Amino acid sequence: LVDDKLIEQMRCKLSKESDQPYHEIADDAEDARASRITAYLNYLDEQVTAQVERLRGSLFEKGSEISRYFEMLPGGPVKALYQKMLTTEDLSLRERLQASLRRHIVPGDIDVNIMTKLDRDRSRAGQALGPLFSDAMSALRGFARSQCRSSVVLSAGMNRRLFNYLGEFPDFLPDEAGRLKKRIVLKVGDFRSALIQGKLLARKGLWVSEFRIESGLNCGGHAFGGKGQLLGPILEEFSRQKGKLVDQLHEVLNKSREALGRPPLARPLPMRMTVQGGIGTATENTMLRDLYKVDGTGWGSPFLLVPEAVNIDPEHLQRLCEAQEQDVYLSDTSPLGVPFWSLRTSASENVRQSRIACGSPGSPCPKGYLVSNTEFTDQPICTASRAYQRRKLQEIEQSDLDDAEQEARQAEITAKACICHDLAGVAVRVRQLDKEAHPAICCGPNTVYFSQEAGLEEMIDHIYGRKALPVASDRPHIFIQELKIHVQRLAADLNRRRQGLGVGTPAIAEDCWQNLLSGVRYYREMAAQVAGPQVGQFLAQLDLLQAEMERLWQACRVRVGSGD
Repeated sequence: LVDDKLIEQMRCKLSKESDQPYHEIADDAEDARASRITAYLNYLDEQVTAQVERLRGSLFEKGSEISRYFEMLPGGPVKALYQKMLTTEDLSLRERLQASLRRHIVPGDIDVNIMTKLDRDRSRAGQALGPLFSDAMSALRGFARSQCRSSVVLSAGMNRRLFNYLGEFPDFLPDEAGRLKKRIVLKVGDFRSALIQGKLLARKGLWVSEFRIESGLNCGGHAFGGKGQLLGPILEEFSRQKGKLVDQLHEVLNKSREALGRPPLARPLPMRMTVQGGIGTATENTMLRDLYKVDGTGWGSPFLLVPEAVNIDPEHLQRLCEAQEQDVYLSDTSPLGVPFWSLRTSASENVRQSRIACGSPGSPCPKGYLVSNTEFTDQPICTASRAYQRRKLQEIEQSDLDDAEQEARQAEITAKACICHDLAGVAVRVRQLDKEAHPAICCGPNTVYFSQEAGLEEMIDHIYGRKALPVASDRPHIFIQELKIHVQRLAADLNRRRQGLGVGTPAIAEDCWQNLLSGVRYYREMAAQVAGPQVGQFLAQLDLLQAEMERLWQACRVRVGSGD
C-alpha cells in the first residue's frame, strides 16, 4: 500500500472492465489516500467473492475451472475426497461428493503490505496534515476500514506510532472467543526481533498471527543483511523457541486485556511461523517444513515467470527468462539507502543509464513517496530525483577529492532510481495505463535459475514435487546461496572502504564474522539433514566459501591494523 494514485487508476480500469460503477476519489478529497485504499480493497473483495461463487457453481469436467482448482491442491483430506469423487461409479454418491467439495472451495485472503519506514508526513496547501494522515497511517486506516477479513503484513522494522494506531481499530483486537476479523503478520529477520515487536504489540492488546521469517539477503526487493545471521540457524532458534514465544506473548496480551477491562483469553491464539527467501525446489520446500516445522513457505521471484499469476509484460518476461547471474545484482538503486535487488536489463535501468550519458542524471519525482533528504532543501526531496543529484554532483565537483574518488562518489549518487514510480511499470504496461512506462524489476537472485515461462499449474506442481520445472544444474542449495551472497557483500563493502565510500562501523566487524562462522559450523553439523543426497556437494561449496571468508577477514585485519 504505497501508491494510492496507482490504486485509484487500477480501480477505475478494473471497474470498467467488469462493468461495475466507479466514482472517482480525487486527490483533494477528504482523507483521499485512505479512502482510495478502502474502495479498492472492497472492490477486490466483492469481485473475488463473486468469482468464487461462480467457481462453486461450475461443472466438474476435464479442464474446467473447478476441476483445475482441486487438481492444484496438495495432498490431504480434500484432495483425497476429490480423487474419490473421480473414481466412484455411483452417480448418487458422486453428486453428494461434488456437493461436499463445493463447500470446501474458499477464497484466499486479500492481504496487504505496509513498509513501516515509508511513512512520509503530508501537507495540503502548505499546511501540515498531522501524523494521522502520514503515508503508513493512512494506508493502515484504509485497510482497517475495508470489508476484507485478511492480514496486514508489516515489513522493514518497527514504527511505534503505526503500532500504537493498530490498537484503535476493533477489527485487530481479539473478541472474547479469540476471534479476529483482521490479522497482523510481521516480517522478521531473527528471533529477537520477533520477540521485541510481538511484545510491543501484545501490550496494545494485539496478537501477531504470523511471523514471516525472511532471508536477509537471498530475497527480492530490499535486502537487509543484518550482522551475518544466516537463515538456517535463525530457523533453528525459532523452531526451538516457538513455544516460549507463544507463551510469553499470550501472557503479555492477557495483562493488557485485563488493564483495558477485557476478559483474559484462556489459551493462546493461533500463531504461524513461515519462511521465505530463495526457495527453488520441492526438496528445499520439504526440508524447511519437515526440519524446522514451519507452517508455510513463501515463493516470490519464481512467480515472475508465471504471467498468469502476476503483472509482467512480454518484454520483461523475456528478459527474466534470459537473465544470467550477473544480470540480477544487489544494487544501490533504492533511495532508502538499503541494498536493492535489480534486474540490470530492465527498462528502468536503461533509462537511468541513458540520463547519465546525456548529462542529465536523476529522475523527475512524480509521486514523492521516498522523499527524505533535506541536505539542500527545507522540504524533503528524493535522492533519486534530478533536483537532488544535480546539487550533490556539483558539490562533489567542487570538492578536493582526487579524480578517482570523485568518480566513485558520482557513481554512488547516480545509482539511485525512481523505484516508487518504476516498480509499477509492469502493471501499468499490462493494463495499458501507460504504454511508455519504463519498469523496474526487483527479482531476487533465485530468478536466474528459472529460464522459461511457466503456467500456474506447472509452478504449483513444481512446488509440491509433482513435476519439476527445469532449474539450472549449477543452482546452489538455498543455504549455500545465501552464504555466498553474504560473502560477496562483504567483499563489496571492503572494496567500498578502499575507495573511501564506507562510513560508520565496517561491515566486516567482529560480530558479523562470528555470526558467519557460527552459521558455517551449524551447516557442517546439519549437512546431512539439510542437503540429503547432495551432502558432498554442499560441504565442498561450504569449504570454498569459508576459505573466501578467511581471505576477506585477513584483508580486513591488515587494513584495520594499518590505521585505516
